[in-house]
Amino acid sequence: MTAALDGWPQPLPKLTDGGTADVGLLLEGTYPYVSGGVSAWVHELVTGFPDLSFGVCFLGATPELYGGLKYRLPANVVHVEVHHIMTRAAPVPVRRRRRAITDLVAETFAGLHEAMRTQSTPTAAALDEIGALDEPDGLSLEAFLRDDASFAALSAEYDAHHGGESFLDFFWTARTMHLPLFKLAAIARSLPRFRVLHAVSTGYAGLLGALVKRRTGAPFVLTEHGIYTKERAIDLSHADWIQDGPPDRSGHALGGLRRLWIQFFEALGRAAYAAADPIISLYEGNRARQIADGAAPERTRIIPNGIDLERFAAASRDAAPGPPPVVGLIGRVVPIKDIKTFIRAMREVVAVMPEAQGWIVGPEDEDRRYADECRALARTLGLADAVRFLGYRPAQEVLPQLGVAVLTSISEALPLFVLEAFAAGVPVVASDVGCCRELVEGQPDGDGDPAGSAGAVTGIAAPEETARAILGLLRDPEAWARARRVGRVRVHGLYGREQMLDAYRDVYGTALKESHGRHRLRAS
Repeated sequence: MTAALDGWPQPLPKLTDGGTADVGLLLEGTYPYVSGGVSAWVHELVTGFPDLSFGVCFLGATPELYGGLKYRLPANVVHVEVHHIMTRAAPVPVRRRRRAITDLVAETFAGLHEAMRTQSTPTAAALDEIGALDEPDGLSLEAFLRDDASFAALSAEYDAHHGGESFLDFFWTARTMHLPLFKLAAIARSLPRFRVLHAVSTGYAGLLGALVKRRTGAPFVLTEHGIYTKERAIDLSHADWIQDGPPDRSGHALGGLRRLWIQFFEALGRAAYAAADPIISLYEGNRARQIADGAAPERTRIIPNGIDLERFAAASRDAAPGPPPVVGLIGRVVPIKDIKTFIRAMREVVAVMPEAQGWIVGPEDEDRRYADECRALARTLGLADAVRFLGYRPAQEVLPQLGVAVLTSISEALPLFVLEAFAAGVPVVASDVGCCRELVEGQPDGDGDPAGSAGAVTGIAAPEETARAILGLLRDPEAWARARRVGRVRVHGLYGREQMLDAYRDVYGTALKESHGRHRLRAS
């Protein structure tokens, strides 16, 4: 079941009133409207448990960012609903309220703001206030947007904590930051019954999980591939849509409004950690980061990614006499993947091996401005013929044609692309992020992990070093053959799909028992 480039013409399934699903997946900006990466992982998870029913709640930013479905939905996906949380919520009729508007505005977000300022976990009372938005006892969207008391409350917040910024920029930042909370509160009230909640990030999806658990008591599972707050901080530090002043005298490297956004997502992350059990990461480094960010150690566990080894074994180049001079990067064309470093590395590679080609294989629609910059960089460096932008293509179709797979990301966890390359017999050159060093060089004391390197690890944003590593493999057939053998043994020993599914069988079984679903999971 592979992704389709233009989307599947498939109606979205809906549960009828009173219908239930075993697992409700809370997904932000991924499956089933985005290809590869986390979306591919979600698809493997859903298809791996055909005896469970799944509901999907997709949270996107705005409708124009997403096209059609990128995956053919399996029969066990019984419900899909789509919400664009950066669009205006429909106004709710004004109701008689038990609290005055002035008190509501002052109290509704006080707990969240306190948690942001003090780096503490939002309290149950703070979550209840968010969950009550647009309810009879809660703050209405219309009051938040239009009432004089709302303007006065934002003005007081500005005077107390943000006097160094432009008031106009602060005002619109605060509005933009709070509007999705009204949407999330409404979604939490309207979702069908899910016996188990499973969010695949913190952020808005994680907060939704916390709100629904607060309302229904359903067990809440949280999986993080990358650390959401870390990745959002990277994005926000470079975002050109935030208009804030220069760094202040407090020692912070970022302006006040960027810090405000980062603090907001950190607070949402702590709320998700407080509500979830278990809190799953892909490797020990990210588990340690979760604990440092507020996750209770006893509720954390590690489940590495796993892939369908048979699918990629069919793509393996067993009879290859030597490395073809094709270097490939498979991933979204977005800044966090640092495509520009790959392009700059290819300039050095082509200078030594003029016949070499660099393939960039991934969707370009998430950040079209960055994609245009990458194409312009390739032209400027004289690489218009050597560097090809191929768009999305299934990895198993591309990997057999590569001599070396390259990952230049500035942030990753346990990238599926590296595992897929190993399974297809392709050595990897990866930046030293996430557990890429562990994947490429192995675990010194790892049970069943073969000795040796499956490629090379380089510094972040290091095009010259990346080029040297690529050339070292392409120009040394013996080293290339050793690296591909090590990678294949490593992925088969440690990162198979069934190993991952066995771990989630335990997670879902425990959660379903807790929810009194009494659903027995079939062993594969």
